[in-house]
Amino acid sequence: METMAKGWAGLLMRTGPNKEKQNILWNMAGSFCYAFASMVLSFLVMRLAGEDDGGIFAFGYSTFGQQMFILAYFGIRPFQITDGGQEYRFGDYLHHRYVTCGAALSAGLLYLLASGYTVRKAAVIFLLVCYKVADGFADVYESEFQRNGNLHLTGKSNTFRTILSVGTFLMALLGSGNLLAVCGAAVGAQIAGILLFDVIVLRRLKGVDYGWDRGRMGTLTGGTFLLFISVFLDFYIFSAAKYAIDAHLNDAASGYFNIIFMPTSVINLAAGFVIRPVLTGLTDMWNGKRFDDFAKKLLGISRIIGALSILALVLAAGLGKPVLWALEQILGSGYEGKLTENHGAFILIVMGGACYAFLNLHYYGLVIMRRQKIIFGIYLVLAGAAAVLAPMFVKKGGILGAAVVYLVLMILMAAGFVVWTWVGILESKRANSKI
Repeated sequence: METMAKGWAGLLMRTGPNKEKQNILWNMAGSFCYAFASMVLSFLVMRLAGEDDGGIFAFGYSTFGQQMFILAYFGIRPFQITDGGQEYRFGDYLHHRYVTCGAALSAGLLYLLASGYTVRKAAVIFLLVCYKVADGFADVYESEFQRNGNLHLTGKSNTFRTILSVGTFLMALLGSGNLLAVCGAAVGAQIAGILLFDVIVLRRLKGVDYGWDRGRMGTLTGGTFLLFISVFLDFYIFSAAKYAIDAHLNDAASGYFNIIFMPTSVINLAAGFVIRPVLTGLTDMWNGKRFDDFAKKLLGISRIIGALSILALVLAAGLGKPVLWALEQILGSGYEGKLTENHGAFILIVMGGACYAFLNLHYYGLVIMRRQKIIFGIYLVLAGAAAVLAPMFVKKGGILGAAVVYLVLMILMAAGFVVWTWVGILESKRANSKI
């Protein structure tokens, strides 16, 4: 058994002569698989199980389940991958993740018990919470791969775990059509993927310290708490329109909105290809007080994201309606006009997705600067705005109103992050010049 595990880990750890290239390619592959699964799963469930089950799955997988993923993840990934000085050992991060995953499962269960959902809907969503919490647990391993200089292993884990769990889900859906049983099968596959592509592999890497100190759990939580609250609020703001649809419209509306929301995943995927590989370099520039280089790099990445965003908007305006019509044909009879009537909302969502990709870059900039209080302040203000505006817009405008409020929130949030990032750069340059 030990020999098999060693051979399996060795196979996954191979990089070839150009490790940096492998890091980039596998990171792209992992990000693509993850985003692709998020985009198409709700669509396929709607096609195979009907619009109501499609809507339940969309809300459970992409909204509430993802919110619980964030509780499990606790916003620690940017902190862990930029912890180059080994302030905390992997064992500290791992045991902290045990606690946060338990908290996420408990919080998800309590919410569903108080939700007023039918037993079946609550059970389906809870299994999707389990699936997403397992994803959050895998993240502590994938973050350590990256901190250890093995981003290709992060990409491989993301790729193969997604293929295994999503493949299992789809085969079960085609075989039984019972959404509850299908979600249970996907959870089992997710756990198997973590063992195969994370646990076994990390054990073979050198320099990974599994030791931990119970007394450091409090300091790790304290050091990352504002990041967690910020990321939690960030996703609430990002998903406020979806929560409002679940509360004030029907399950089918959740499914339709999730389909026209898919371009945000494409935009963020493309932005992630640009952002993730340079985070270590940006961290080194900032820690080395090379503020001009940091600013130049940030501007360069911003231009790339801007160009990709303009391309996405042009495609949405010109090809959006034909694409939505084609999706209706794939969904089958009874879906005619259900997507094409929302072409205007589709364009607004693409614009909002572009703003989100842009603010995500500057969010990482503030994380590298360790300006957690600024991040928290921006999210707190916008979360309050989202709680008021989202239900109001959805009640009055339905799906179009949801798209409008999403765009408004993304514009406001992007403005806050950009302004404070550049204020931080200028302040640091001034302080350094006085030394």
